[in-house]
Amino acid sequence: MSQSQQQPALSKCPGCEEPPAAGDLFCGACGYDLSAVPARPGDRPTMAITVPPAAPEAAGAEAVRWPAAAETDSSDVPAPLHRPSDLPGTDSGGRPLAGHEQVQEQEQEQVQEQEQVREPGAPVGSAPGPEPLGGPEPSASAVRHDDRAAPDVAEHSGDFALAAPDPRTAEHAAAAAAPAAGGKVCVACRSGRVDPDGYCENCGHAQPRERDHMEQELDAVAAVSDRGLRHHRNEDSFAVSSTALPDGSPAVVAIVCDGVSSASRPDEASAAAANAANESLLESLARGTHPQQAMHEAIVAASEAVNALAQEPAGAMEHDAHRHQNAPACTLVGAVMAGELLIVGWVGDSRVYWVPQDRTQPTARLTEDDSWAAQMVAAGLMNEAEAYADERAHAITGWLGADAYELEPHTAAFKPDRPGLVVVCTDGLWNYAESAEEMAAAVPADAQEHPLRGAQVLVGHALDGGGHDNVTVALLPFAVRPQGAGSACETV
Repeated sequence: MSQSQQQPALSKCPGCEEPPAAGDLFCGACGYDLSAVPARPGDRPTMAITVPPAAPEAAGAEAVRWPAAAETDSSDVPAPLHRPSDLPGTDSGGRPLAGHEQVQEQEQEQVQEQEQVREPGAPVGSAPGPEPLGGPEPSASAVRHDDRAAPDVAEHSGDFALAAPDPRTAEHAAAAAAPAAGGKVCVACRSGRVDPDGYCENCGHAQPRERDHMEQELDAVAAVSDRGLRHHRNEDSFAVSSTALPDGSPAVVAIVCDGVSSASRPDEASAAAANAANESLLESLARGTHPQQAMHEAIVAASEAVNALAQEPAGAMEHDAHRHQNAPACTLVGAVMAGELLIVGWVGDSRVYWVPQDRTQPTARLTEDDSWAAQMVAAGLMNEAEAYADERAHAITGWLGADAYELEPHTAAFKPDRPGLVVVCTDGLWNYAESAEEMAAAVPADAQEHPLRGAQVLVGHALDGGGHDNVTVALLPFAVRPQGAGSACETV
């Protein structure tokens, strides 16, 4: 074709915007070369779509008729979608597309083949089995990537296999919920395993340590220990037990220890002292040793156990690097009920209270603190209110540990003439019920029959008061027949 035949009809000159005359090759006003204007592109996409060459149509063949979409009904339900297999034609590889009926037949054949593979009694040769891994490639028309109805044929459907088990399946959920043998389950997510550092491997939640809250109940004694609300760990410890004297009568033991927070490893010191004192008492009482002498020997054994901690290598103190590397230390208080006697022993500022079952009767504190305030009161330099108001009041003057000045175990023997309750506790409790009357008011009325519940109530009393320290309390119900002979007391 000639240039003039390709020349588009311009309404304005590109140079001066004057309308040119029909058939002009140059603008009559400015002389602009109108033949340099590019021709207008045709109505087609900017990027060509690669279409495989169509098969040559036979003479007289009709053009492809696309099926019309169904109209929506009165409820405005969208018209059904057509799949590529519903339409005749060829795919991107130039192969003819299978019709809808043919695809359904192929799907039914695949399901029948899988059923025959799963049934062990199916006759051999009744239907062709699945192709081996190295067999010929299946036809493109038989490949379906939208079929999710039969999960057993995933490897033949073209889907990718999952690299990990599906977390939605019951087996995976059960496996996640069951930790390894001997492992602990997270208290937060109830499914993850707790690692040796005390954190959940699933949700990362820090687990409460075993000593953060401890409870133990025997027939005649119960004890509860709690970390409190301010300390990062529980440095208290206790031991409760029972045994029989040589004459067959029962003996009940309660030991409560409070670790000295300014010392190294106070939690280990309290645990070592409680265990050593308890074992010593059980052995001595079963052998027939007098309970008061047995208590004295138990305190000495506890002191030796705490002293041994200071002889361990320095590496054992690495987890307490923020503390001064002084010797581990703790206080101790204990009570033994044997026969008609109540024996108490102590070193430090933990206490024993006597609360009679008849609350109209007087209560009493059975121990004296090894503390600065107690010394000031004993020396007559201050009254009790002034001494305990001083900031030095709770500085202890006696403890168990290698750096103790001198071990002075205190023991006392009592013979109660009426039933009551023996309260053995650390200062984490008596700081919120210091006097004997205040302690009696905090003890629930049914603590004689339910000592564990009573101990729980007392720990709750301290936590409600602020919980500034670790709290440990043991309750020993003392049952005797009223004799009206008063009570005997002997203190060493």
